Amino acid sequence: MKLTFPKGASLADPQHLFNASLEGKVRRAIDIREGEEIDAQAFKDLVREAAALNEAAARKRSPKG
Repeated sequence: MKLTFPKGASLADPQHLFNASLEGKVRRAIDIREGEEIDAQAFKDLVREAAALNEAAARKRSPKG
């Protein structure tokens, strides 16, 4: 399974979960092969950080009113 983070290069990845698309300037991905395990807490933290980044970008784009 491949999990792609469109703005992954902007995310901290202290546990080095990103293992694909590392050469790009924006996108990062995690390839998980059958039988392979990843650090569940590190993955949750990464998803939360990605969500926060997307929410911050959406707030910047939304008109103030």
